[in-house]
Amino acid sequence: MSVVSALKWIKSSYSEASGNNCVEVAWTQTGVALRDSKRPADVIFVGRASLGALVDGVKSGSLGIGR
Repeated sequence: MSVVSALKWIKSSYSEASGNNCVEVAWTQTGVALRDSKRPADVIFVGRASLGALVDGVKSGSLGIGR
C-alpha cells in the first residue's frame, strides 16, 4: 500500500453534489496532502504553514485571486 492510498482523504464541503469535481485534503505528520478527485494520483504535499499562508493570501485578496 502506498503512502498516498493510506491517507484519510476528506472532500471539500464546496464540492459538487455528484462528487465528481472535488478537492480532497489529507493531513500528514509533516503537513497536508491535496488532490483533485478526477486525478487522484496527482498529489501535492505542502507544509501546514505554507498552506495557511496561501489560504490567508486568497482570503485577503493580496494574491489577486479569490472572492
